[in-house]
Amino acid sequence: MNTASRLPKKSRPGSAPVSGPAPRRRLRVVLAALVLVAAVVVAAVALGGGGKSADRPAAASASDAPSAAPPADPALLALARRDADDPYAVGKPDAPVVMIEYSDFQCPYCSRFARETKPELLRDYVDKGVLRIEWRHFPIFGEESEQAARASWAAGRQGRFWQFHDTAYGQPRERNKGDFAEKELLAMAEEAGVGDLDRFRTDMASAAADEAVNRDVEEGYALGVSSTPAFLVNGRPILGAQPTDVFAEAVEAAQAAEGARAQGGTDE
Repeated sequence: MNTASRLPKKSRPGSAPVSGPAPRRRLRVVLAALVLVAAVVVAAVALGGGGKSADRPAAASASDAPSAAPPADPALLALARRDADDPYAVGKPDAPVVMIEYSDFQCPYCSRFARETKPELLRDYVDKGVLRIEWRHFPIFGEESEQAARASWAAGRQGRFWQFHDTAYGQPRERNKGDFAEKELLAMAEEAGVGDLDRFRTDMASAAADEAVNRDVEEGYALGVSSTPAFLVNGRPILGAQPTDVFAEAVEAAQAAEGARAQGGTDE
């Protein structure tokens, strides 16, 4: 089973945080190389998994996956914002590992990650100060995806982004069938504890919401992100709703590499 939703080819307005054609090309080359290595590792493990379900690829071992990837490019590491006041992030700003997530609220694999994997990462790594998760709005399925992204941004303006996130992903929803129409988004916001729904409605329709969403979209496009969900764990990619073990191993490998670097070692 494909665990990622394909991104249609289109251009998006907005200012990119990675500016200029040369840096964009370099980041695309770096990400493409890392994605290729990650894909080979996952495919090799899945093919040799001996009875593993075809729609849940086997996790690479902790010794295989981290060593297969080259050191993360500093430009990728620099994408972590580490803003203590960021309502779209959870975890300590100085956590040794930052996972950036590019997601769409209409993506079923993003929903799977939100329901099955994120709670374990929160418990095992975020709550212990090891991991920080930074959300990036990456709507790829059209108008309702874009509305949902703006709505989640508006919820974040009142400190309720993650509650909105959990509400939106809390049950299966049909794509582009009205489940993310304005009325439904208002109901989600109310369920998520957004206190001022009039402000929520105004924020959702604002130019600031468009700018915030477009900023994240352009960041993803600058990297060459082509599917959701897509993740960077201290600059190294994980594509799709992989088993929780894949994320756990990536976090632990990144933590170990950061510890070695801090002690004067390397992350090779």
